[in-house]
Amino acid sequence: MPDIELSAGTIEYEDTGGDGPVVVLLHGLVHDATVWRKVIADLRTDHRVIAPTLPYGAHRRPMRRPPTPDLVNDLIAEFLDRLDLTDVTLVENDCGRAQTVAARHPQRLARLALVACEAFDNYPPGLPGKLIGVACRTPGGVAALVRTLGLKPLRRLPVGIGALTKRPVPDAVVDGWLHPLRTDPAIRRDFRHYGTHVRRDELLEAAQGLRRFDRPALVVWATEDLMMPRAHGRRLAELLPQGRLVEVEDTRTLIPEDQPELLATLLREFVAGKR
Repeated sequence: MPDIELSAGTIEYEDTGGDGPVVVLLHGLVHDATVWRKVIADLRTDHRVIAPTLPYGAHRRPMRRPPTPDLVNDLIAEFLDRLDLTDVTLVENDCGRAQTVAARHPQRLARLALVACEAFDNYPPGLPGKLIGVACRTPGGVAALVRTLGLKPLRRLPVGIGALTKRPVPDAVVDGWLHPLRTDPAIRRDFRHYGTHVRRDELLEAAQGLRRFDRPALVVWATEDLMMPRAHGRRLAELLPQGRLVEVEDTRTLIPEDQPELLATLLREFVAGKR
């Protein structure tokens, strides 16, 4: 997997290469680029797909500067600049950083796709998001949280992965997500710093900026989401000047896990201007 040295640290990323339209996929907390593995396998045949692993706890290299949501916003923009990516379709699932990037750094973006993500005042989102916040503020809390999530019989509970998917994520994938937090105190420090520096008004500010993002925008939302209110999908699509909403059944937040083929089809048609 290639990596790139950015101002705050080293970011690893997957890059399929090729001459097709550029699609950049962003993941959520305690996940890495593998959450997109099935979508990448589909899109790579006719797109250049790039998926960075952001410093959200599943990253393997500690940051030189402790990450915060605002720092990650800047890192994403720097990542696009350093790779000299243009006409990018920026896609994000679960976290909400793409909204701020689109509002503040739209120059390299051709399109925006928001897939079942944090928005407005739902930040941190749902019960799992709030538990992560408590864990980050409690001495030893992150280590305890990771030990709990690491117990395979508990992974389907609605306070863990079970809140995010309708179907079990393969244990090998989840183990890969959790391994850095379980084994590296520096990664736990990064995660704790991120979780204690959330600005509750960030996504409300981003929503105002999205009103000026006059480029094609697709909002894909899960009808059975336990984390992201269904009304937020409609609100995002309505405030984006060229926004369009697609609701997906039989899935929760991690649509790339539950419905990867459908999501890949939606993204392919969106990039091609068919929908």
